[in-house]
Amino acid sequence: MEQLQTQGISLPRLGLGTYRMQGDACRAAVESALGLGYRHIDTAEMYGNEEAIGAAIAASGVARKDLHVTTKVWNENLAPDAMRRAFDTSLKKLRLDQVDLYLVHWPAPNMNLPAMFETLMKLKQEGRTRAIGVANFNVALLKKVVEEIKAPIACNQVEYHVMLDQTALRKYLSAKSIPLVAYCPLAQGRAASNETLMAIGKKHGATAAQVALKWLLDQDGVAAIPKASRKESQQANLDALNVGLDDEDRQAIANLPKDRRCVSPGFAPAWD
Repeated sequence: MEQLQTQGISLPRLGLGTYRMQGDACRAAVESALGLGYRHIDTAEMYGNEEAIGAAIAASGVARKDLHVTTKVWNENLAPDAMRRAFDTSLKKLRLDQVDLYLVHWPAPNMNLPAMFETLMKLKQEGRTRAIGVANFNVALLKKVVEEIKAPIACNQVEYHVMLDQTALRKYLSAKSIPLVAYCPLAQGRAASNETLMAIGKKHGATAAQVALKWLLDQDGVAAIPKASRKESQQANLDALNVGLDDEDRQAIANLPKDRRCVSPGFAPAWD
């Protein structure tokens, strides 16, 4: 599995997203993924599944040094004391001494960016998280964090797929050597039934979803975390790494409409 190097950590380019996975089903899915060779697990305080993931990791027998675990602080807990409490709770539920990456899950209108990142950087200095980062930050917010606060951001995790243009964001992240971690990389299942992607897949003996995933993973500095609870789907996502897209395929994908955003809650920032 290819890794992205960022802020002193190695981030496997294909990970397992776990949003909306709960309880025993979540534990089983994570155990299955680890058994297949996944080494990048993504969760969050808000998902309510850190305990199940902690149990799966403990049962897996995978050496901690070989595993990358990301979790996130919810946007109601961005004040320093609240963030520390949230972090302690996440670590305890995950049964870990340290996470690899701790992200701000969503920006909040009233957040105090300097205080937030001072707290995050202290957690990093204490060795409790190996790296820190953000999710759902637009270019304007990234500029404040990277250029004014000078926080050592290891990634920005955002929605990104064949149906959503992220050129401006990617350009900025690339210029600063910050990876983009794509969530909803299959456009919440919409990629699987797209006729253009199905036609490309047919040419390569692959599914439309595999084509969509490989399109992302072919891009410099991009990782993806598709959610997959079934072993067959997890394996299919791994197999996407073997699909070889050509220039004709990439042009056909470039011609798809790029305005389909699947995730846009009321508290989202103004997307650039």
